[in-house]
Amino acid sequence: MSLISPLYRSAFVPHDLAEPIVGATSGPLAGLTAAVKDMYDIAGYRISSGNPTFLETCPTATRNAGAIQRILDAGATVIGKTICDEFFFSVTGANAHYGTPVNPRAPGRLPGGSSSGSASAVASGACDFALGSDTGGSVRIPASFNGLYGLRPTLDRIDLSGVQAMAPSFDVPGWFAATPGVFRKVGAVVLDQRRTPARLERMIALEDAFAEADEDIADLLHSALEFMTDDLPPVMHARISLEGFDPWREAFRTIQGYEVWETFGDFVTRQRPAIGPGVRERIEFSARVSEAEAQAARRVHAQARDHILQTVKPGTILALPTAPCAAPLIDGTPEDMDKFRTRVMRLTCTAGMAGLPQMNLPIGTLGGLPVGLSFIGWPGGDEVLLDLACELSRHCGMAA
Repeated sequence: MSLISPLYRSAFVPHDLAEPIVGATSGPLAGLTAAVKDMYDIAGYRISSGNPTFLETCPTATRNAGAIQRILDAGATVIGKTICDEFFFSVTGANAHYGTPVNPRAPGRLPGGSSSGSASAVASGACDFALGSDTGGSVRIPASFNGLYGLRPTLDRIDLSGVQAMAPSFDVPGWFAATPGVFRKVGAVVLDQRRTPARLERMIALEDAFAEADEDIADLLHSALEFMTDDLPPVMHARISLEGFDPWREAFRTIQGYEVWETFGDFVTRQRPAIGPGVRERIEFSARVSEAEAQAARRVHAQARDHILQTVKPGTILALPTAPCAAPLIDGTPEDMDKFRTRVMRLTCTAGMAGLPQMNLPIGTLGGLPVGLSFIGWPGGDEVLLDLACELSRHCGMAA
């Protein structure tokens, strides 16, 4: 057996594909291989959403999810189904039932979630790209921790048919790639035609977001932006949330919890599945969120969205740290993980609340651990971010 085999096999579910699904003989993704998060329907298979009881009770899919069919029609070969956090309700990447996918770029540390297996598969070289999803950071955080290109697209720009919901107000499919060219090619296939092209004219470095990151992370990213000055629009420095991120984070958390219970509550009540630590407590919280609390949170959401969209007009991008820290150690305490999740959500809530595209650029390493720089674009500005990734890729690889 190859010595690398356990490294990439850790990314895939036990109920994996019997054999690869070969796509069209020609197309923009011909010759490329892909893995998919275990939430996308594949004809003849069931999904687990990270939970074995869900797998047992889930009907077998009769057709492929829309995004899966698109990549197959474009020539990609799907090689396997990847592990995800249970009910997609975490940003750590650990799964109590199926294990924690290895972070190939930071062994002994978390891969980030909930699209952990998809990120691990790409980072280990098992495939060229992988589909995941992003509700509260589930593409962005694994991309940062595994040193990958990753995109959370504009809300509703990728076909969600055949994709298991979590919290529909924020759910978007997304993807990872190790190289900028493949990253852009996948976008041309899976994104719909509702693009909003515009010339980049302004970049806002979000100082309140940089303040949420570890000092050495923020310093590295500020240095990176300085090195990239010639390839970026003029920069200004500002805050995006005048009252701090916690009101937005709490509103996001409340709406997400309410919708998670709408999505999975009946299953949890009827089947009483075993649920791993961390996720179990969040499911219990979700069950307690009242309609009145959700409506109050939606008012905060609407105000936040309007404010953010007034700032991120076509031609404007925001720069911020993708994650507040490098990948935490796998054996962190529950208290450490709660603090980590809170810090992450402060950084991810801006794009989530406004339904905006956000790209992680694998800018470099700090003490050998990957660090990600993010750019948030305007609605429909996804392609501009993908082009920017290709432009800026020559700057990636900074180390401190």
